[in-house]
Amino acid sequence: QVQLVESGGGLVQAGGSLRLSCKASGRTFSGYRMGWFRQAPGKERQFVARITWSDGSTYYANSVKGRFTISRDNAKNTVYLQMNNLKPEDTAVYYCAAAPLASGYSYDYWGQGTQVTVSS
Repeated sequence: QVQLVESGGGLVQAGGSLRLSCKASGRTFSGYRMGWFRQAPGKERQFVARITWSDGSTYYANSVKGRFTISRDNAKNTVYLQMNNLKPEDTAVYYCAAAPLASGYSYDYWGQGTQVTVSS
C-alpha cells in the first residue's frame, strides 16, 4: 500500500530555514507528480510546490517562489521541500501528496502532515 510520511517540521524564527522530507513507499513513483500543500488554522488547503518525478520539472506558488525549493532523491524515494527565509504566514501543517501523471493534478495519496510554526 502507498505510504507518504512527512518529517522535518518544527518551530523556527522568522528568517530561518527548515527542510521537510516526504518518504514515499508502496509503489514506483516514476509516473507520478509529487506535491507539497499546506493548511493554516481556519484556512483552506493551499498548493505550495510540485515536482514531476521522472524529469524533475518543478512549479511553485507565487507566495513561496524564490524562497522554497522542491527536489527529489530517486535512490531514497524521497521528496524534499527546502524552505528559506521563512515568514510567520508560512505557519501551517504541510502535507505531501502524489498524483499519477495520467490523472493530471488529482492527488490520490496524502501524508499525515507535519507542523511548521514560524515565530515573529
